[in-house]
Amino acid sequence: MEDQVKHKKKLVLINPINAFTRDIPFLTESLSPPLGLGIVAALTPDHWDIELIDENFETFSFRHADLVGISALTSAVRRAYEIASIYRENGIPVVLGGIHASMMPDEASKYADVIVIGEAEGVWADIIRDAELGTLQSRYQKDSGKMFHSPIPRRDLFHKNYGLANIQTTRGCPFACDFCSVHIFNGPSYRYRPVDEVLDELETITHSRIFFVDDNIIGTSRFSIERAKQLFRGIIDRGIVKDWVCQASMNFADDEEVLELAAKSGCCTVLIGIESEKIEGLQMTNKKLNIKIGTDHYSEVIQKIHRHGISVIGAMIYGLDSDTRADLDARSDFLVQSEIDTHQANILTPLPGTDLYKRLLDEGRLTATNYPDDWDRYHCFDVVFEPKNMTSAELEEAMFENWDKVWGKKTIYRKFLQTLKLTRNKTAANWALFGNIERHNLALGKIRKPFHSADLFFKDDK
Repeated sequence: MEDQVKHKKKLVLINPINAFTRDIPFLTESLSPPLGLGIVAALTPDHWDIELIDENFETFSFRHADLVGISALTSAVRRAYEIASIYRENGIPVVLGGIHASMMPDEASKYADVIVIGEAEGVWADIIRDAELGTLQSRYQKDSGKMFHSPIPRRDLFHKNYGLANIQTTRGCPFACDFCSVHIFNGPSYRYRPVDEVLDELETITHSRIFFVDDNIIGTSRFSIERAKQLFRGIIDRGIVKDWVCQASMNFADDEEVLELAAKSGCCTVLIGIESEKIEGLQMTNKKLNIKIGTDHYSEVIQKIHRHGISVIGAMIYGLDSDTRADLDARSDFLVQSEIDTHQANILTPLPGTDLYKRLLDEGRLTATNYPDDWDRYHCFDVVFEPKNMTSAELEEAMFENWDKVWGKKTIYRKFLQTLKLTRNKTAANWALFGNIERHNLALGKIRKPFHSADLFFKDDK
């Protein structure tokens, strides 16, 4: 037994973070664990020893390894490349995966020995086998099927200070929003994980707070909506008591039974991609479902959700080609005056693989192209392109003024009280509060003192 342990191979998994967020005081209530790395760990045979280095909580330092696995978003990929180079200089093979490597495999290949394009399930067993044989290939990719199965992630490897757990029940998206690469990475249709498999995993989670990371937990077809109801009923019938947050489209409020079951099963908050309060903006983003529902009905949708004790995170985009400076100010006025509980006010960001990125590249309008260093700026709080109706500098200046408007102390405090009144759900109101504080700190925390919840009760607030 001692000889077997002595010769165990070592896999080091790394979750790099973007330098922009390194000094921002995140709230652990909002941090999401590196689910993909937890799945990779679960796919790894028992005769491998596994360590996870998570830069959400610690700065990377070298650990010995026989194999290294790194997954990174675009905004963190330069950091991933930096860490990968340290291991490669020591002759240790590095596997790089995630959304950026999948969208930019030729670039990523310059910084890692192995690139995983797409999902790890279906290829990780081959990678481990080839690593043991010394026959690693430069790329691994497998076409996704209609159904997907995923092992229970190795949550024991996640940092103990995460304030929630996350889980995925569907992948893919039938929409082709201009700024989004989900339909490219996970496929252009909803792919379903068996409901019982999801429920079995939920029963293993000790956290009382859950984030369903599906891009749209209920989908749009009759089948997908009925499946969501089945999931919610399963949570109720099994007596799984969790507070949870999810992402969905405007049709979340179409079916009263969906709302009833979601609320009864623990839903406290839903993120909805609104993007713009103007039809022109929706057309620019190819947001067809919102166009169909109509901007005049946004308030009705939010009110329906509130009646079931669920708060709403409203995601808006600034800097669309249809936007003038007046449109940016109007968008913030809409957020502040609406019954939306948590504000997301992101700058349009052309992420690799999206139609938006390809279009702006073809038009010569990208301004942050010193790659890989400039990938650090692709985090939705920086201007990396030339807008149509103003300069980059004018958009940047306008954003600081608008962020002051949507995340001023008085606004955040008022929204907290409003959410409490409209939902009658303390958990929903608290999550809305935490969400607004986090977004304020991300947008403005580099130039002024970050907020903490106690700050909102100061009398000299803005």
